[in-house]
Amino acid sequence: METTSENNSPVQRKAERRVFLLLTVVLAPVLAVAIVGGYGFMIWIYQMFAGPPTA
Repeated sequence: METTSENNSPVQRKAERRVFLLLTVVLAPVLAVAIVGGYGFMIWIYQMFAGPPTA
């Protein structure tokens, strides 16, 4: 796969940097919080019907 001057243009680099920052600064933390929160919510709902864990 060869790189051409068009793929290495400053506009392309700026767009790639913007997408990278969006993914790492915004999307990754939001997904992490959503997954952990969703799992906790699922456990909470399950315990409403099944009762608390017993020893």
